[in-house]
Amino acid sequence: MSSMFGKPRTSSERPPQSPLPECNVAILGCRGAGKSALTVKFLTKRFISEYDPNLEDTYSSEELVDQQPVLLKVMDTADQDGPGNCERYLCWASAFLVVYSIDSRQSFEGCQRYLEVLALHARGCQRRCPVLLLGNKLDMEQYRQVLSAEGMSLASRFGCLFHEVSACQDFSRVQHVFHEAVREVRRQAEWNLPVQPLFISEERPCPPVATPVALPTHHSLATCTFNTLSTVNYKEIPSVAQAKLVTVKSSRAQSKRKAPTLTLLKGFKIF
Repeated sequence: MSSMFGKPRTSSERPPQSPLPECNVAILGCRGAGKSALTVKFLTKRFISEYDPNLEDTYSSEELVDQQPVLLKVMDTADQDGPGNCERYLCWASAFLVVYSIDSRQSFEGCQRYLEVLALHARGCQRRCPVLLLGNKLDMEQYRQVLSAEGMSLASRFGCLFHEVSACQDFSRVQHVFHEAVREVRRQAEWNLPVQPLFISEERPCPPVATPVALPTHHSLATCTFNTLSTVNYKEIPSVAQAKLVTVKSSRAQSKRKAPTLTLLKGFKIF
């Protein structure tokens, strides 16, 4: 793994027993889409227009995404004619950036094949990795062959995010895309966490005490005794009309996703 563009790390920055969480991002797309230019722009804030199309490498960079450190590893792939030998990144990456050039209809059609391969892989391994579709070379607007609406439609069809960027212009938009990939990986990991069981128990009063009640004799009826339950130790539960509603969210609500809710009557405890 090359560290040509990666930010150097020293052993004194962080104790070895506390490694950074890692996020592996693979950049896919046809030749000439600008994958290497995007990678170098993100890692160095520089734009370089000429690259060896046969060069494939992986780079590392420590990033701070939403105030949380992460070791971001970027694989700049070099497929020749569309998807080929995909196993090297399908089993490695935790997120994918699929890139096409807005001034090339051919690159747009090529990235559809990548999306199909990723969708087939996700169904086969039952593991969903976030995918972002990128329309690159926004600076070539006057030569545009692929409309933004077409990119959004394709992204919607495969259930992935969509962005248009320019490797030679705004660094912040390029950085945002890579950081968004990290965020999506975190959201997916949080969503896949096992749900903590939610236990609901009713307050139990003391055992009731049977109290004998003697009824007076009337009209020669025999005296009889009824055992009644004393409610002295019971906590009164209000009627439904008077009940106070309490909304409780499960622990999965941390991700700000749709959280299941429970509506409880006053008089219950949540553990």
